Amino acid sequence: MLRRKFVAVALAAAVLTMGTAQAATISFGDAMSVMARDCGADVEKYCKNLNLGNNRIADCLVQNQDKVSPVCINTLVAVTASLKQRLAAQASVVKVCRGDAARRCTGVVQKDAHILDCLIKAQRHVTNKCNAAITDAGWR
Repeated sequence: MLRRKFVAVALAAAVLTMGTAQAATISFGDAMSVMARDCGADVEKYCKNLNLGNNRIADCLVQNQDKVSPVCINTLVAVTASLKQRLAAQASVVKVCRGDAARRCTGVVQKDAHILDCLIKAQRHVTNKCNAAITDAGWR
């Protein structure tokens, strides 16, 4: 029980600190590769017959965390935090970059991909917050 609380606190701390960092987030494909590398043996041993959907594997690893390797638990915490940051960035790019788009992309057709392309090309003239959101969203 204490370890489960530790994992929850570590996950929350990772999410909070990653939100302030300017590091790129992990892609979904890379997340799968890292999880397979660091948790494959634990998944095979404790979660073998579960489907991937609905967070079943992660839930299984947390439920068995007393038996799961520390490397796997640490990877699960880091990957989960990074993917949450990526999803949050993707959801916020339009709002975060609205002012930059209005200033830098006035003649661009109002389609998301065209605006995004304009903002990426104007990277040196776009705010740091907008650039970070685009990078964290995995679109650069």
